[in-house]
Amino acid sequence: MTSPQSDPAPQPPQGHAHGHTHSHGPAAPVSKHLRKVIAAVVIPFATAVVVGLIAFWPGGVPDHERTGVGFDRQTQDGKVVQVVKVDCADVNAAQVPPTGDTSTPSGREAVAEQEGECAKATVEVTSGDDKGRKFVEVVQPDAPRQLREGQGVVVAYAPDAPRDLQYSVTDVNRKIPMTLLAAIFALAVIAVGRLRGVMALVALAVSFAVLTLFILPAILQGSNPLVVAVIGASAIMLAALYMCHGVTARTSVAVVGTLISLLLIGLLGSLFIGWADLSGNTDDNTGLIHGLYPDIDMSGLLLAGVIIGSLGVLDDVTVTQTSAVWELHQADPQMGWRGLYRAGIRIGRDHIASVVNTLVLAYAGAALPLLLLFSIAQSSVGTVANSELVAEEIVRTLVGSIGLVASVPVTTVLAALVVSADRQGAGTSSSTAAAPARTGRGRRRKA
Repeated sequence: MTSPQSDPAPQPPQGHAHGHTHSHGPAAPVSKHLRKVIAAVVIPFATAVVVGLIAFWPGGVPDHERTGVGFDRQTQDGKVVQVVKVDCADVNAAQVPPTGDTSTPSGREAVAEQEGECAKATVEVTSGDDKGRKFVEVVQPDAPRQLREGQGVVVAYAPDAPRDLQYSVTDVNRKIPMTLLAAIFALAVIAVGRLRGVMALVALAVSFAVLTLFILPAILQGSNPLVVAVIGASAIMLAALYMCHGVTARTSVAVVGTLISLLLIGLLGSLFIGWADLSGNTDDNTGLIHGLYPDIDMSGLLLAGVIIGSLGVLDDVTVTQTSAVWELHQADPQMGWRGLYRAGIRIGRDHIASVVNTLVLAYAGAALPLLLLFSIAQSSVGTVANSELVAEEIVRTLVGSIGLVASVPVTTVLAALVVSADRQGAGTSSSTAAAPARTGRGRRRKA
């Protein structure tokens, strides 16, 4: 009896505790006191998000008179029923005769329109009030999109145009391949992630619902884009993290770390978007939005995009860092918060390098056609970076990257403090659980 109680060696109970916690799941439950502390932080935040959703909830997208420009057109489904090759000179008779100068793009196009072979496609409308109506679409030989028989297309409808010109092909119908690709993605996620994969898909559906039912309509109705983005991003964060990782103290620490990082991104984004005089109105799409809804704050919309765009990567970083600290604590319950932080931050440094590179390449890939145009124009790096189109992407990338970098130490120190406090708060129960282990070990030694 005296031998087990006087045994000062910490290793036997530590080894037993390590095996005990792993036999019950990836993370040991925290003490009741610590759960109350975390709930005192997370519950008011979640309540504020719900109140914000109710206060800013839109009644739907406001009506407007369609302009017929860009995406603001009435569209229907269509199908190419016949394609006939014809001489371009016959269908382009009204065109100005080419000058013969092929040194310029316009000259080459003019020659092709007169001397090449065009496609005369008959298209049938397959949806809407004019279902069954047919019209003819002439496709030039140098057009980037060529039509073929049986191909599904999207047709634009202009009710004010002459009858023969009311319909035109505006795009290809990609519903089948896109749906198939989405199904393959869902099956892959479920096959590998199983229940976690199912919950991840549910969280993804919730994210799209918040985006399409709350964020976008609320901005169109004139609400402040920054406030709407913060409320919507917070709702997405809460739903995604708790659905995918469970309602645990570990997930709650990741939620708090993500929230702090989002606030930092919002502050930096607001500062530098205003300082750099970025209007957010830089292309045809944003110009159309501003024309249809002039009350929308376009610079605020830009900032909202920065926050929402950074959220997905932030979730990954904060969850990974929190899980790393929790596993380190389970491996060595005697390690203090400083030791946990130092070990966790070493893992985080590798994560920072990969995530920042991923974010920069993602934005560079999206802006690749624009960068090619600047390369063709032989513009200097300073000229390119100073243009508003590129400056927006630079600010978006750097602000998001700063938030990601900051999330690593913030989340790591939060997790280290929480898990260390839990160890101290649950000391009585731990010692009680460890006593049988020492007794058992002592008996084995005697044996």
